[in-house]
Amino acid sequence: MNVSQAEFQNMKEEIVKDMISRLMDERGLSMQQAFDVVYTSRLFEKLDNPATGLYFQSSGYVYSFLQDELDK
Repeated sequence: MNVSQAEFQNMKEEIVKDMISRLMDERGLSMQQAFDVVYTSRLFEKLDNPATGLYFQSSGYVYSFLQDELDK
């Protein structure tokens, strides 16, 4: 399914927003720390690439990959 660049950006931003919120709630990070974790993660590189299709997934599903990355 093809989406416009704006739709892709909006979907990606919603997932990022949810992941930042969860990092703050579950790991006690400050907002700045949570932003840094998300935007410097390997997962974000994949989420930022529309070809991966991650932006179509639920934020919980995508967050599970971030948890795996952080727990290694």
